[in-house]
Amino acid sequence: MSNHDAERLAKEGVDALQRGQSAIARARFETITQSGRANAQIWLLLAVACRSDGDRVAEEAALDQLLALEPQAVRGHIMKGDCRSHAGDDRNALQRYEIALLVAQRQDLPPDLHSEVQRAETWVATFKARIVEQRENKLIDAGLPPDARSPRFQRSLDILAGRKRIFVQEPTGYYVPELPQIQFYDPAAFAWAPALEAANGAIRDELVALLAAGGDGFRPYMTSHVDRARADANPLLDNSDWSTLFFAENGALSDDVIARCPKTWEAVNAVPLPWIASSPTVMFSLLRPGARIAPHNGMHNARLICHLPLIVPPNCGFRVGNDVRQWEEGKLLIFDDTIEHEAWNNSHEDRVVLIFDIWRPELSDRERQEIATFFANPALD
Repeated sequence: MSNHDAERLAKEGVDALQRGQSAIARARFETITQSGRANAQIWLLLAVACRSDGDRVAEEAALDQLLALEPQAVRGHIMKGDCRSHAGDDRNALQRYEIALLVAQRQDLPPDLHSEVQRAETWVATFKARIVEQRENKLIDAGLPPDARSPRFQRSLDILAGRKRIFVQEPTGYYVPELPQIQFYDPAAFAWAPALEAANGAIRDELVALLAAGGDGFRPYMTSHVDRARADANPLLDNSDWSTLFFAENGALSDDVIARCPKTWEAVNAVPLPWIASSPTVMFSLLRPGARIAPHNGMHNARLICHLPLIVPPNCGFRVGNDVRQWEEGKLLIFDDTIEHEAWNNSHEDRVVLIFDIWRPELSDRERQEIATFFANPALD
């Protein structure tokens, strides 16, 4: 068969499809495939003709040939998923639809394919919802209703169902391996926590006195520097919507602030602050109405971050990984800041918390000394 003959047959087949004459179209395309001159487009057209002709088996065989030639064919995977779904093989249908959706994200799709992709998305969402419902019913029948499950097991189900994501430590600088992936720690596990929470009233009084005097010393947390270029355009850069007053900034003490807030400094010094190069950081953190701190990760996971909420209006929130919590005045939050986290103040008043870092409790004294030595001797090579 010459190229001219193949082109003629292809045109006749397309014309027949447009007229609704699927049997004629199928015969034209099959003639081309039998000659060995079929490309991916001809196999796709044959699959369309077979579907219109009601022959799912032949359609799927044509699709297999298409996908062997063009593995990234979005329409081919969707049609293959349709064939598997029609055959009652929903598991393989799911696989085909998900491949199509993944490939579609990397392609500029023609307008006529958008509706097919949306149809695949709807099928996948519906199928997964049905699986989640079936799983829930089976667990309930087995004596495990939601209120009888352990928190960790329930979180595993939430991740499996897509209600939550898997968040892990992703420090921007230094990583200590084999530490537990915990978003929020229970303050009850820290012997020093009750005393610090008991000092909340005195700490808040010192903060209120500072603010009443004009809040002298508060400055934007994120400040620009000529010698420290930034790749992002963070709206809080040089913006007082997120302001801080430092007792210690990366290990450098502010004697004036310490002198004005002696009870705060005394209370914080009773906790295991990491006195190493560039640590600790202790500060009052003020977030103004409407401000939002975008999702981000901390620099190293040898420490945990602590929040002691001091002034907390309604409609403020804080997320670490999947866990969203509300600050409660006087109630400590202890979390791993190398797991993605964010904060917001949707109220009409300022929110202020005391923030400080502590050693991770899992690190031995030897490991802490080794890490301190490392940070005291930085190297670029």
